[in-house]
Amino acid sequence: MNIKFKKINHKNWLFLLLFLFQCEDEQIEKKVVEDEIIIKDYIESLMTFSIDTYEKEILDEPKILGELIISLDSNIIHKGYIGIEKRGSSSQYFYEKKQYGVETWDQYGADIDVSLGGLPKEEDWIFYGPYGDKSLIRNNLIYSLSNNMGRYASRSKFMEVIINGDYKGVYSLFEKIKVDKHRVNISKTQSSSGEGTGYIIKIDKLTGEAVDIYNDYNDQISFLSNYDSNGDSLNDNSHSKIHFLYHYPKPEEISSDQKSFIQNIIRQFENALSTDNFQDPFNGYRRYIDIDSFVDFFILNELSNNVDAYRLSTFIHKDISGKLKMGPIWDFNLAFGNANYCNGDAVDKWMFKFNDYCQGDLWKVPFWWKRLLEDDSFKAKIVTRWFDLRQNTLSNDSIFQLLNGFVEKLKISGSVDRNFQRWQILDKWIWPNAYMGANYDEEIDYLSTWLLNRLQWIDSNIESL
Repeated sequence: MNIKFKKINHKNWLFLLLFLFQCEDEQIEKKVVEDEIIIKDYIESLMTFSIDTYEKEILDEPKILGELIISLDSNIIHKGYIGIEKRGSSSQYFYEKKQYGVETWDQYGADIDVSLGGLPKEEDWIFYGPYGDKSLIRNNLIYSLSNNMGRYASRSKFMEVIINGDYKGVYSLFEKIKVDKHRVNISKTQSSSGEGTGYIIKIDKLTGEAVDIYNDYNDQISFLSNYDSNGDSLNDNSHSKIHFLYHYPKPEEISSDQKSFIQNIIRQFENALSTDNFQDPFNGYRRYIDIDSFVDFFILNELSNNVDAYRLSTFIHKDISGKLKMGPIWDFNLAFGNANYCNGDAVDKWMFKFNDYCQGDLWKVPFWWKRLLEDDSFKAKIVTRWFDLRQNTLSNDSIFQLLNGFVEKLKISGSVDRNFQRWQILDKWIWPNAYMGANYDEEIDYLSTWLLNRLQWIDSNIESL
């Protein structure tokens, strides 16, 4: 029988003792080590996350109190309190199946680090429910590929979610992007001075609301690039503004010195990139960025033809003494041929050219990427890295072994059938589907065929970027 290990944290020793006595040996093999239990989870099962909010409605914000019970094969493996709220921007309005931001709390409502689903202990989590992605696996696939390439992306666990007795379907437990030794491993800010600041920023929409791109961004939460999406100096008539949102330190905690420090690094990079000698190995853009991280970020986004690439859900981080790094990657539900606009379903287009395809879109790709690709040495790094990865991590065998493993797990558990009984959308168009399969197998066949064709096209065209 195929098995895998999960680590579950418990705070209530009485509950632990009861649990140990009640579980059948054939189902779960147990070992108590301090306050942890190591259990063997059969492949046929998914964890069930049951949430009770005491009849209160879950809002966009703030988080409300709930009780979380995690079970496996009818055995309770975790019980504790959470704070829960809806999350997401477009998904809140387009999708009936909602996404949730979750914090693990103690009985007094204070944040506590907990290992959920065997993932490293933390307090901030995402309960992601695929809806428009009817394969159920697009995010899991690309995050796993990123981690296999040596680039941190959110680890994940499949689960089924029940909220106040209402079955919500298949979800994935994701790690929220934040500074942590197990997540974005940069130094935490020790003071309000700019020079002592490691940080994360992102290019993105504002969440949870319809956004006026010209008025809703402000100096407290974001800053503007000095360049438009074409690389021209920004002026009052520019309509392609690039906004950088503060992610860490949080906008409500960031100091003016920290803001200045963060902004200056971005400005120095963009200024160097815009000059005639931008390729200079000492005085050009290379002084400011970790080139390898930019290369891997490019490969992951182009492999998946992510229609949001570079312009939305785009994270950038920097350690105190390091260079700018792209990532972690985030939010690929519209990737892998799942978007019917701006060549989102194409296997034969480069998504860094999005601005050419969708000139009327308000959220544009920064000029960085076209400019970087004017540097032959940067292009050569992409080509070399691509073909190296195609020998192992991104080989057809490696990718499809991962993909098929996800599908097998979901199908054997019966969760696919339960999900699409709850959400009867398999033969219906859900924004922005480029394909509508009559059943789950057809959705997977489409994804697999699209991916194979994409890999072949990149193999044939990457040297002519």
